[in-house]
Amino acid sequence: MKRGPQEEKLRKGVDILIATPGRLLDFLGQGVISLDQLTHFVLDEADRMLDMGFIADIRRLLPLLPAKRQTLFFSATMPKDIVVLSRTILTDPVTVEVTPVSSAVDTIDQCIYFVEKPEKKKLLIDLLKKEETKSVLIFSRTKHGADHISRILHKSGIRNEAIHGNKSQGQRQRALSDFKSGRIKVMVATDIAARGIDIRELEMVINYDLPDIPETYVHRIGRTGRAGRCGTALTFCTQDEHMMGKDIQKLTGNKLEMVLYTA
Repeated sequence: MKRGPQEEKLRKGVDILIATPGRLLDFLGQGVISLDQLTHFVLDEADRMLDMGFIADIRRLLPLLPAKRQTLFFSATMPKDIVVLSRTILTDPVTVEVTPVSSAVDTIDQCIYFVEKPEKKKLLIDLLKKEETKSVLIFSRTKHGADHISRILHKSGIRNEAIHGNKSQGQRQRALSDFKSGRIKVMVATDIAARGIDIRELEMVINYDLPDIPETYVHRIGRTGRAGRCGTALTFCTQDEHMMGKDIQKLTGNKLEMVLYTA
């Protein structure tokens, strides 16, 4: 959204403000808004906000907030290093967990494919053509990777959409609408873009890239097998990702079914 309309609304006064750290600092610096009357400060997606380099902006914001306030962090995952960091920001924090971070529902069939990196795309295409009637969410570690996977699938005749932070809100909404309605069966997404996806009948999740944080694996595969339905989670693991695969199994306490893929 452009700055002008935002500034106009802020000057009229608001009770609840939702902002990115950078834009909020910008408006504060210009004197457009004041936080003197703020009573609640909420940091949503706390792990990603801190993990992706926003910590400098957050630290700049903190001295500008009233000393007497309630501060809340919301996050799907909270790795140990982020917990340590959050304790430097929060005072006597209380942790509320909906489910244990290592929990994965029993209705999800999990399998890990050991595959050489050059063969990952062939494995993906083979699996999707075998399961062409199913709705599938594919996870990529990066935005560039998501676009790359999407192009590979298009060249193989597999209709799909990619969503990530470089896509406009309109593009993401249209892609998600097509996915939910079944007009497309395959969606490629980064972890951050997928945070807003809630599809009850999603049948399969594919981890094309293993996540850097084991807890993220649980969050990813939790997209399927919802509301008592069965789901499938397939994970590709290359030679340099074996340790990450072991960390995931250690966290979940599950010995995943293993398949050695050879083209």
